[in-house]
Amino acid sequence: MERPRIVVTLTNPERTREPAVAELKNARYLDALRRHGAEPVAVDERAEPGERAAVFATAQGLLITGGADVDPTAYGEAPRGAGATDPGRDALDREAFDAATGRGIPVLGICRGLQAINVFSGGTLVQHLEHHESPPYPAQAADATRHPLRLVPGTRLAALLDGPVMLQVNSFHHQAVDGSGLAPGLRAAGLTPHDGADLVEALESKAADRWLFAVQCHPERDETSPPELDALWAAFVTAARSVPVNGG
Repeated sequence: MERPRIVVTLTNPERTREPAVAELKNARYLDALRRHGAEPVAVDERAEPGERAAVFATAQGLLITGGADVDPTAYGEAPRGAGATDPGRDALDREAFDAATGRGIPVLGICRGLQAINVFSGGTLVQHLEHHESPPYPAQAADATRHPLRLVPGTRLAALLDGPVMLQVNSFHHQAVDGSGLAPGLRAAGLTPHDGADLVEALESKAADRWLFAVQCHPERDETSPPELDALWAAFVTAARSVPVNGG
């Protein structure tokens, strides 16, 4: 069976304080795709313009992964709680997302990826919130922060996962999307309570013909992630497999 080529946008480890940890994080995304039958194509900010254009033009899917905070200026705000940003990663993710949107190929976002997709689609972010971060990676699984994720009935994500309405997911973030900041073309597919309101921790495209999903949790960290999320990986790879290999 064909292994679809899925471009994976990653953090450049050379720009981090702990390159070895960044390499480990990056590898987890690639390993998850391989386990589910895909051929990941890793790209970070070091890729030259011609290389980027070539891989974006022939990709059968796009995975936007975790990383530094999206620059608040990208959604028209001054910094007020945002941490370290990564301009090179912001530019790479936007270029990749625009190319994927133009071609209509499947897109999956994870953590920062969810936030970036929302920003690129015209939404905003909650720049800082408490009690959603976990100890620095790689911590023991038992030390990871977890919280409930309630799937929204009637969404495509709920149908795709076809399991419990409530999942217990890992939490490795300090920024978020709330209902007021959700981009117009996106729909909340999963919610988690926070300070008397709900945060959007899974989203999907409102367009029925657009395969675009994102989750705030980290399903590639399967030691702290519910097994139901394996169906998301499988559906992503299946959707990518339906894209012609020639990039059409």
